[in-house]
Amino acid sequence: MSDLALILISAGIVTIIFKRLGQPLVLGYIVAGFLSGPHMPYTPTVADTGSVQTWADIGVIFLMFTLGLEFSFKKIVKMGSKPVIAASTVMFCMISVGSGVGHLFGWSSMDSLFLGGMLAMSSTTIIYKAFDDLGLRRQKFTGEVLSVLILEDILGILLMVVLSAMAVSRHFEGLALAGSLLKLGFFLILWFIVGVYVVPTFLRRSAKWLNRETLLIVSVGLCFVLVVTAAHAGYSSAFGAFMMGSILAETVEAENIERIVAPVKDLFGAIFFVSVGMLVNPAVLVEYWFPICIITLAILLGQVLLGTSSFLISGHPLKVAMQCGFSLAQIGEFAFIIASLGISLGVTSSFLYPVVVAVSIITTFLTPYMIRAAVPAYGKLSLLIPATVRQRLDGRGRLEARPPADTKLWHSLLRDLISQVAAYATLSGAAIIIALSALLPFCRGTMGHWTGNIVCGILTLLVVSPFLRAIVMRKNHSEEWKTLRHCSMANRLGLWLTFGIRYGIATAAVWYVINFLSPLPSPWRLPVHVLAAVLTVALMVISRQVKMVSIRLERTFLQNLRSREVVARKKKSGGPAYAGRLLSHNVHLAQLELPENSDWGGQTLRQLNFGHNDGVMIAAIVRGQHRINIPDGNTRLFPGDRIEAIGDDHSLEKLAERMATEVTPLTPDDLRHHLMLRRIIIDEHSPLCNRTLSESGLRDRYHCMLVGFEAADGTLDFPTANHSILHHDTIWVVGEEGALSMLRNAGKNHKPSV
Repeated sequence: MSDLALILISAGIVTIIFKRLGQPLVLGYIVAGFLSGPHMPYTPTVADTGSVQTWADIGVIFLMFTLGLEFSFKKIVKMGSKPVIAASTVMFCMISVGSGVGHLFGWSSMDSLFLGGMLAMSSTTIIYKAFDDLGLRRQKFTGEVLSVLILEDILGILLMVVLSAMAVSRHFEGLALAGSLLKLGFFLILWFIVGVYVVPTFLRRSAKWLNRETLLIVSVGLCFVLVVTAAHAGYSSAFGAFMMGSILAETVEAENIERIVAPVKDLFGAIFFVSVGMLVNPAVLVEYWFPICIITLAILLGQVLLGTSSFLISGHPLKVAMQCGFSLAQIGEFAFIIASLGISLGVTSSFLYPVVVAVSIITTFLTPYMIRAAVPAYGKLSLLIPATVRQRLDGRGRLEARPPADTKLWHSLLRDLISQVAAYATLSGAAIIIALSALLPFCRGTMGHWTGNIVCGILTLLVVSPFLRAIVMRKNHSEEWKTLRHCSMANRLGLWLTFGIRYGIATAAVWYVINFLSPLPSPWRLPVHVLAAVLTVALMVISRQVKMVSIRLERTFLQNLRSREVVARKKKSGGPAYAGRLLSHNVHLAQLELPENSDWGGQTLRQLNFGHNDGVMIAAIVRGQHRINIPDGNTRLFPGDRIEAIGDDHSLEKLAERMATEVTPLTPDDLRHHLMLRRIIIDEHSPLCNRTLSESGLRDRYHCMLVGFEAADGTLDFPTANHSILHHDTIWVVGEEGALSMLRNAGKNHKPSV
């Protein structure tokens, strides 16, 4: 308990100092950890580092859980290919750079590989704060950077799984790695599908019993269930926490869960970062000062050159690509998590952790300067490259080539088919594995060998039949299928080929079950089993009951998957659908909120004339849950309105700056205008005496309000407008101090009593 007290009070004091200095809190936690750690002899030291490590592990779980809550698979799909290409290329390049630097220093293969993983991902927290501090959040490139950061976090989870597999096997064979990735994909799809089917349904049916407390306990409990499951499956606890977070992110309770879990995450996350600081050894930093400098330089140059190139490859203009590349030049919390993973697995050297922490601190301090340097660097580079090359690079992404109609339909159809076949094949495979490993021994033990085989086989095929039918028949009556079928003979042959492949996959699954359980001798085994599998799949396809079950299961899954989106659409929240299309041009959409004391409040759009004054167009105004699309010139703005404005970076920044400055500032007099309650006894000289409440002028003349008349027993009577104020009446009045003083001095012998 004393260790926890020391950690929290140290973190509290240091982070207040860092907050005042305008530095990221993560650095404050690291400094607090160093001050509380064993390498700082002049301050109190934590006694039991083992318990601190346990709390830090819980911190990683909550960090990954909240990361999953902010993630959505649908968001990734909507991002398009540009962020995916950029994130993948950046990570591959930085892993190569980090591994290469490690090998140059003669470090072990594992140290070099983990170093590459630590350098692969930039810090979402630090970059997000830097954009806010520099006032750049409304610029176009920041949206591209944040999209890439989201994808880096997702790919970072997969990287941790791959690194864990490599650390356990201690080798890098391609076949083993491919097997690990296939296993990872299997569990990823299985947990997501089952989770989205079960968890939202459970929360929906339990909604009337869920309050803040029970929702917190249930969501954290679900998180740790998948953490334990992932650990038993051979994956890290962070992976399980992230998966449950991504499942809960698709529920209507996602925002509530994120809000109530945030304090818990902040607490344990702080302990994790403090534990990072406790591992910082000044002697190691002095010994490894040269690698620290080289790794820092590798990050800065790597992101500037390779990061910018990655964004160029993905189709961004040169200026945007350079702004994005310069912004990513640091490492943060994910590097610490990967370093912790290496230590927990016992595959990395002890010096690597403090080295990476030192590099993170240096690059974090340099982040604002790197972001600011992007535009001047672009200006200098544009003078060095030929004008034709510069124009071609600057014009990238403004016009997108449209594929032929057939190609577009095939892309849409194949994308849907691949995702659906992968999902249903995963469910079928999981059901078959569970049946043959758990159900079959039970059936054999209770019914005998062959009877158990028959019963287990029938039950297994009944369970997988809705999934196998969906593999064969899904999309066969879709609009894409019908259109392609009538286009050409080549398209019809392609459609029949896709049908045959899917029928073959379903047949292979049924054949595996029959072949595993059948007693037939070898000569007849293969043809009979294949024929039986083909006929069984045909029965599944034509069965009306199987069809209804398959449709019902898929409908429930899609309802759960889209529930949050449906609720958001009803509330009319979020940006419009066309916002993403603007990103391919030199304009984009930004949301601005009108300040409460804005001078624009009550003025019409015609009076404000944003088009002429700022060069922007107002696409919509969101007022509470009411949305005004394409407002006309007579529409008035009110404080608190959210304005959706379209323009380029310069115009939107100009509008935001003008909105922030054209406000009515508070004066010292405003702060003194507070209400006071006074008890007044009416004497014969009071101007209120012998007047009715409506005749007294108490509200209009004295700017006060009568609360009530005090009765003999001390209770207050609430009067009507015709109630007379008499001599010796005791009244209670509310007003500002000046107004009450004027009322008090109005009567010559007025004697207030407070």
